[in-house]
Amino acid sequence: MSEQKAQYNPWQAALETFDAASELLDLDENIRERIRYPERELTFNFPVKMRDGRIKMFTGYRVQHNTARGPAKGGIRYHPDVTLDEVRALASWMTWKCAVVGIPFGGGKGGVVCNPKEMEPSELEGLTRRFATELAPFIGPERDIPAPDVYTNPQVMAWIMDTYSMMRGYTVTGIVTGKPTSIGGSLGRFEATGRGCVYTIAEAAKHLNINLNGSRAVIQGYGNAGSVAATLLHEDHGMKIIAVSDSRGAIYNANGLSPRAVLEHKQKTGTVAGYPEADAISNEELLALECEVLVPAALENVITEKNAASIKARIVAEAANGPTTPGADPILDDNGVFVIPDILANAGGVTVSYFEWVQDNYSFFWKEHDINQNLLDVMVRSFNDVLETSKKYNVNMRRGAYALAVDRVAEAIRVRGIYP
Repeated sequence: MSEQKAQYNPWQAALETFDAASELLDLDENIRERIRYPERELTFNFPVKMRDGRIKMFTGYRVQHNTARGPAKGGIRYHPDVTLDEVRALASWMTWKCAVVGIPFGGGKGGVVCNPKEMEPSELEGLTRRFATELAPFIGPERDIPAPDVYTNPQVMAWIMDTYSMMRGYTVTGIVTGKPTSIGGSLGRFEATGRGCVYTIAEAAKHLNINLNGSRAVIQGYGNAGSVAATLLHEDHGMKIIAVSDSRGAIYNANGLSPRAVLEHKQKTGTVAGYPEADAISNEELLALECEVLVPAALENVITEKNAASIKARIVAEAANGPTTPGADPILDDNGVFVIPDILANAGGVTVSYFEWVQDNYSFFWKEHDINQNLLDVMVRSFNDVLETSKKYNVNMRRGAYALAVDRVAEAIRVRGIYP
């Protein structure tokens, strides 16, 4: 684990942000305590047979943060740096994210400590099926619905769906979202996180009177969300994508990059680094570039107190979860940077996951145009709900988003009461 990540605890950051929202709302102490901590935290240690015949033990987590508004919803990530505190934070962010966009889910998240880049497909399948078997008593379409996250994908979801279905004795398509369309996945799901982020950027640009056509965008993290956001910003809004990065390097071209060509290069070589029509720069230099839009689309803890003052973007749209630490927010505010917080900016993924879950429940599937239009409606409405809340309390967009989300979850708890 990197020294920077070791010094940063995302769960403490999540609690700080929640506490600030609770103070803003003057939230009743009894309700505050009920939604501050996760309802359930699960740790699994399980064996997987590796390609050389060894049996290796892996550790996995699933946290169900809050289910007052509906079943837990959230991804499963495979990463060597996964910790329980990270999963707790991600689960809580899912609670607030679902509440911000008004969908009837609570928050959950999962992870396995592993390095998928060093594993064969057969090993990943074995790990996934065994983890799904451990999870099976605690998940379900009405209980907890996993989805893809960092280094997991539709194939991983297919393995989970198949494992769960075999244990039930019949096909259960609604157990996961983000799966292939051939087994109940939704059209538009792959692009949903990046597309939803672009919808919020367009709304922010209207609010700030910024003409996106010809403006500059920087994408930090060129995975699913980052590459889709870059493509849509370029093709639908005429933006110049002047720099992008991934875990192996960053590239820059002041005249603009072709997002599709960069993606093809990454698919061939495994990285954006070395793209012939760009110069290599550092990640620190990328974050400090002058631009209208910066999209952090990788992992947590990217914009910190140490580098926040160097951010020159007009809009920071958080396609990743938790890319900005609490200490960085006031610095960005002072410098006039308009932040679209993660629980709003990247909520397109869980929104279309909700659409997928509904389609699975009814065995009736929608056209992609209808999915994208419904996503647009949700993201535009949610952006304006957050903007109005931030104006009401005279706070930034992050605090406005959390105030809106925490109030909606608190209302659900107030109405439901306590059992027994």
